[in-house]
Amino acid sequence: MEDRLDLAIQQVGSTILGKERAIRLALSCLLARGHLLIEDLPGMGKTTLAHALARCLGLQYQRIQFTSDLLPADILGAAVYERQRETFVFHPGPIFAQLILADEINRATPKTQSALLEAMEEGQVTIEGETRQLPEPFFVIATQNPAYQIGTFPLPESQLDRFLMRIALGYPDVQAERALLEGEDRREILARLPVCMTPAQLHELQGRLAGVHIAAPLLDYVQALLAFSRQSSRFRSGLSPRAGLGLLRAARAWALLHRRGHVLPEDVQAVLPAVVGHRLHPSDDHLEQSPAALVGQLLDAVAVPA
Repeated sequence: MEDRLDLAIQQVGSTILGKERAIRLALSCLLARGHLLIEDLPGMGKTTLAHALARCLGLQYQRIQFTSDLLPADILGAAVYERQRETFVFHPGPIFAQLILADEINRATPKTQSALLEAMEEGQVTIEGETRQLPEPFFVIATQNPAYQIGTFPLPESQLDRFLMRIALGYPDVQAERALLEGEDRREILARLPVCMTPAQLHELQGRLAGVHIAAPLLDYVQALLAFSRQSSRFRSGLSPRAGLGLLRAARAWALLHRRGHVLPEDVQAVLPAVVGHRLHPSDDHLEQSPAALVGQLLDAVAVPA
């Protein structure tokens, strides 16, 4: 089964050139049953990454373009009166798919952004008093433009916390960009991507995470990271228990991607920036610190178990 993961990384890497680490993080997020936020400038390949993952993993895919006039009903669906039946019939919205691309999520109003909260946390939506289950697996990839761009609304912390990981793709290196410029149109490559696994096989891999062993000293290490974030004056607030659980799930997924049945400190360190970078906020005395610098200070301050 792990061979299928390697094939998925290879196939997605044929469309998103030179970004294997970002692809592995995205796959780890999916294996850990989390949701992914990609923050970057327009044109970096955020949408292409989401579409490529959906095709390779055989997932039903829906793209929702977030705009300032988008309404919650445009995402969730609504009951419409049908005269022939003389009753209201529910018409599901695009949220009822296995992989949702919430494109430019911070261009919608906070009210519309909040329509995703229950879906991301519970795998269900409640509409007009009735709860409806979402398909399995259910995975949200949201893209976000930098906050300084015109027409953006900042994501509230409660919304940010629903994302297991936040990553950025960044500019390609020289070799990857040259191959991109000389190669085929990305849309043509996407159309030819083969399916590497079925949703049932993906669900089986997600179930294997619980069997990836985490030793007691490694749990001590994770607890020490959480404790330092709560006690240090560098941070406005510390990491929550949800962040700690998410960190462990992500580390297990990273180990599984590398064909190991146990978690190493290197696995925790590999996923830590993506898992906690959007959850750590500098205190008033350290406002100049970037998220990357804050994560670096957290790693430097806590000793790695022997």
